[in-house]
Amino acid sequence: MTDNDGVTMTERPLDKIIQTAPRSPGVYLMKDIAGKVIYVGKARDLRSRLRNYLGGGDARPMIPFLVSRIQDIEWILTDTEKEALILENTLIKEHRPRYNVDFRDDKSYFHIRVQATETFPRFQLVRRPKKDEARYFGPYPSSASAKETLKFLQTVFPLRTCRDVELRSRRRPCLEYQIGRCLGPCVQLISEEAYQHAVRDALTFLEGRETDLLQNLETRMKSAAKTLQFEEAAALRDKIASIRTTLEIQRTASLTAWDRDVFGLYREGALTQVCLLKVRAGKMVGKQTFPLIRVGLPTGEIIAAVLTQYYDAGHEIPGEIMLPEESEDRPVLEEWLGEKRGRSVKILIPKRGQGRALVRMASRNSESTLKIMQQNVGPDEVMKRLVTALGLRKTPERMECFDISNIGGEYAVGSMVVFSHGTPYKDQYRRFRIRTVAGADDYAMMYEVLKRRYSRSGDLPDLLMVDGGKGHLSVALSVLKDLDIGGVEVIALAKGGYHDGERPRGDDREGGYGVGEEPREYDQRDRKSGDRVFLPARKDAIDISRWPAALFLLQRLRDEAHRFAVSYHRKVKEKEDFNSLLDQVPGVGPEKRKALLKGLGDMGKIREATVLDLQKIKGIGKELATAIVAFFRKENGLPS
Repeated sequence: MTDNDGVTMTERPLDKIIQTAPRSPGVYLMKDIAGKVIYVGKARDLRSRLRNYLGGGDARPMIPFLVSRIQDIEWILTDTEKEALILENTLIKEHRPRYNVDFRDDKSYFHIRVQATETFPRFQLVRRPKKDEARYFGPYPSSASAKETLKFLQTVFPLRTCRDVELRSRRRPCLEYQIGRCLGPCVQLISEEAYQHAVRDALTFLEGRETDLLQNLETRMKSAAKTLQFEEAAALRDKIASIRTTLEIQRTASLTAWDRDVFGLYREGALTQVCLLKVRAGKMVGKQTFPLIRVGLPTGEIIAAVLTQYYDAGHEIPGEIMLPEESEDRPVLEEWLGEKRGRSVKILIPKRGQGRALVRMASRNSESTLKIMQQNVGPDEVMKRLVTALGLRKTPERMECFDISNIGGEYAVGSMVVFSHGTPYKDQYRRFRIRTVAGADDYAMMYEVLKRRYSRSGDLPDLLMVDGGKGHLSVALSVLKDLDIGGVEVIALAKGGYHDGERPRGDDREGGYGVGEEPREYDQRDRKSGDRVFLPARKDAIDISRWPAALFLLQRLRDEAHRFAVSYHRKVKEKEDFNSLLDQVPGVGPEKRKALLKGLGDMGKIREATVLDLQKIKGIGKELATAIVAFFRKENGLPS
């Protein structure tokens, strides 16, 4: 690309390139040092849009990372923003840029085709609908669901299954006719008029107008019975029963008889899972999940990309499309979808009522899909991904995780849990009462627990993990250094959830933001981020959500350590509370406290015990039992 002076734009800084950009709609292509297209975008005003990249007007977290890799920018002008939208989608398919949303999923979903203009139409399963006179129904999210629907249709509406050549050449009925799955048009066993009646019934069912179909079938059944055509009436009765049974099993009723597609979305770090619920004639007829999206773009941009790529692939466009969040491209998307459909299309972002409930349902399905995906990976593969995500020297066959639990420094305890080959090894769990730390000092408590653990003999872990941030990581490294222990890799896992302007504990500067396959660093622009991993000799935390199975394993390890610490903390607190409270009762010492706890089980039962209940405990006489009851009645504000 050159300017009027013949200077190659790649020889000039990006700001010089952007100054030559026109103020008109178009598509821009960003290239790296090798000349490869790494990002494609569209704009109403190209110059203004491109200036945002360098001037800080674009707050998307991926921008600093992207700009650092741009060596050249080209653009293609269009007459309208809608044309830019269409061209952007085409160029994404052609170049598959690394930082655009691209499903990379070329498979087409099954549709059921009926060429209703033929004399004797048939059902066909096809992957790509054509622009012809045939009717298409679908898409079906899997071949199994499409074939199951076709099997039902062939049973209830037994249209021919043979090809046109067989239809013309056959001289006697086929096996399908013998088993009741074909009406026999090939040998004139049914009239053209009667066959077309069956075709209309099938189309009515596929269109979702079951009420009209059932009413029509019931009328014909009664008419056949009145004219003593009992076999035909019985066949119609069985057909009605089959349709009703299928509708009860397959469909969930809605309150309005509209066609709509409902999109849900769930995000975890840089991963986004999208799910689509299909509602036809007011009934939910299916669900479709999309390939996992691995680029950290804003939600509105992801939604626009999903809609553009999905409906451009030829999928049926309903009159309403519901989204979980607003997209700035909504007006141009509505215009483009309306032209493709031939009728107007509304894109809605419901805030309340049934529409909002449907979007929430779709989002829950998205979350469920991502969680299942994270879990359905074999243990060996999980360990391989963990090595890649953290850059470990070897597979961590033994992992130990530590956590601290206390309330303002009181009842302070620590926990250690062990995973062997990715699964809990509970025989090796350990718990610690904090002995040397006064007050709420998590770092000092962690130091004490780690030093007590690694001062003892025993197997060393391949990976040591602490629940916390950069400070906790430093404590763990200090302990190993003080004890002269080497060969143990150390990480810290910190919970996400900080907002704009906040920084995670231990961070003291803004970090970069990478969206490649390598872990990206967090900065204050992240919003409600996922869990972060701190590594030695690395100033900022990294995000390993690109390896969800590895992240899920670390989360399990951390959560197990937290659970074990909290359960021990509660036991300690309950015991201390019990001891300190009974210490106030004259005559109750350590032995009596132990007897009370052993005899009644817990503090709640001791509080509710009567004099007779207490006297059953060895060493508790009537006088002491009366004193204990009176003490707890006074504690509860009751007269003694």
